[in-house]
Amino acid sequence: MDKRILETILTDQVEELALKQSIRFCQRKEEDSIDLNSTQAQVVIGVRRSGKSTLCYNALMRSGVKFAYVNFDDERLIHLKGDDLNDVLEVLYKINGDFNYLFIDEIQNIPEWYLFVNRLLRKQMHVIITGSNAKLLSGELATHLTGRHHSIKLYPFSFSEYCEVSGVDTKSKSTKAIATRRAAFDDYMRQGGFPELLTISNHRDYINGLVNNILKRDIEQRFRVVHTSAFEEMSHHLLNIAPTVVVEKALQETFGFKSQHTSKNYLSYLKQAYLLVGLHKYSPKSRQRIIDEKVYPIDVALMNKRADAFAGDNLGWRLETIVYMELLRKYKRQGLDIYYFSNRYGECDFVVCKDRKAVLAVQVSYDISSEKTRKREIAGLLLAARNTGCENLLLLTDHSDEDVIHDGYTIAIRPVFDYMLK
Repeated sequence: MDKRILETILTDQVEELALKQSIRFCQRKEEDSIDLNSTQAQVVIGVRRSGKSTLCYNALMRSGVKFAYVNFDDERLIHLKGDDLNDVLEVLYKINGDFNYLFIDEIQNIPEWYLFVNRLLRKQMHVIITGSNAKLLSGELATHLTGRHHSIKLYPFSFSEYCEVSGVDTKSKSTKAIATRRAAFDDYMRQGGFPELLTISNHRDYINGLVNNILKRDIEQRFRVVHTSAFEEMSHHLLNIAPTVVVEKALQETFGFKSQHTSKNYLSYLKQAYLLVGLHKYSPKSRQRIIDEKVYPIDVALMNKRADAFAGDNLGWRLETIVYMELLRKYKRQGLDIYYFSNRYGECDFVVCKDRKAVLAVQVSYDISSEKTRKREIAGLLLAARNTGCENLLLLTDHSDEDVIHDGYTIAIRPVFDYMLK
């Protein structure tokens, strides 16, 4: 690319980034995980539009360091190759002068990007990277930047972050404040946590555009998907019925794939692009843990904000999805594992394990006012407790708040909105 054109593009990007200075952002917990003093590349990964760029920008601005910026998700840079990255660096020096921090957005769009990053790290440059495809990043990171990177996973807004940006008081114990938080959670459960949904009115067009962009650009183009129509139908089908246990043979038969291997690959692509996130079944046996995987949408907005989606009214599915994402935020960063428990006698939504020990069992039910529902949900918790040895039992609902004892086990029943703020 002509360096004069490249300079125009990169200058435009600097001006676009500067617009963030006038926007009010919340400080997200993941920001503390970005170590700007480290000699390792700081890699922030997650679904598109989850706020990765803003997170990195805030971390850099609060530190006061001088940095340069390039966004490879710019259609004008779509034909750049690895050999062109030195020209990019040269133009960045021309625009910014000397700098020792380089912030790179959506780096996986450039072939052999890791060679460029490795060279920068050898020169003691501090590199901050974002990316929205797990495999394209993690594969190269593991192979070419072993020991030279630190990964930070970012999800759409948690309920706590949603409240902060919306100006909802999360501390006061007054009747009005509690009612306001309940109402905010109802909105969050229907709207989801993609940051830009708080500032735009046409949520359907936004989510449609986001999903189509991920399917067509991030998956079909990069992985050279042959059966694009069937792949897209399968993708929307899974978003419609999630959370659900995936049966690859059933997907093969439903969408006419030649083999289960195709179904497996397509499902893998959806998880790599963070449209779906998996949950394995609890079992002491490794083989049992890798079959009967359950999948969830990365955010509840993907369940009902798309064309031809019918999952919007199922509050139980939505609540279960929100709780799973919150458990991922709270426990994955601590190195804990999360599973679901199921056998022929019943099931429990989530079991959190530290090493081989189950430390928390969680059941989710929107409304337990029916005695039948209440007994079923408690029975699932007790089943998980007896089979895993877990004694910390939690039942999350829309509004109930009490402690009950069954068969010698104490079960904490809590409203979800309150739990998520703690």
